[in-house]
Amino acid sequence: MNHEQLSKRLERVASYIPEGSVLADIGSDHAYLPCYSILNNQASKAIAGEVSDGPYNSARQQVRQTGLDQSISVRKGDGLEVLESGEATCITIAGMGGTLIASILENGKVKLESVERLILQPNVGAYNVRQWLMDNNWAIINEEILEEDGKIYEIIVAEKGDPLKLYQDKKDAGLLFGPFLLKEKNPVFRKKWSMEQEHWKKILKQIEESGQGEAVAEKREELAARIEMAEEALKE
Repeated sequence: MNHEQLSKRLERVASYIPEGSVLADIGSDHAYLPCYSILNNQASKAIAGEVSDGPYNSARQQVRQTGLDQSISVRKGDGLEVLESGEATCITIAGMGGTLIASILENGKVKLESVERLILQPNVGAYNVRQWLMDNNWAIINEEILEEDGKIYEIIVAEKGDPLKLYQDKKDAGLLFGPFLLKEKNPVFRKKWSMEQEHWKKILKQIEESGQGEAVAEKREELAARIEMAEEALKE
């Protein structure tokens, strides 16, 4: 397996795997990330978890072809149920929605006791991931936002600790935009939230034209608050 086989997105995810980790890659697809982490001497061992037959078989084939059967265990199962308690020190979950990632972590909480680092890459709904981390005493230690093939991705890296210290008095904005990303405000961040802001404005306009009612009023208030937060976030 060579360097070119990892996408830019997964390459950035891999960069946060601590050296010597026992890695569990959940939703591993072709097991590219575990193979890459072993070949680049980041992980000492790895587990590739898949819930569906197709990706599970693809992962097994990739591990065999790469000659890493002794270092990578490919397992079929739902979320963290592929792990034994105390087995993994680093977990990666990449390429899923934020709600699903939060659900996988919640359902597999008992398997997280030995885990030192979570590296999470939600395609959408990063807010839900940050909220779960906050509720479960995982502190974000780094974040990254990048664009690849016309899509924007966020990477969230967390370790056990005080999650509130980072947010200070900007909890709502931090959960939505990311505490590190909000400070950096790189061009990809600005592109994403400019587009989101325009999207929210269109929805708000449609709601305002659709009539009244308690539910409509609540949705209008929520959108107006998000638009205002985005305006603040996009300031220089």
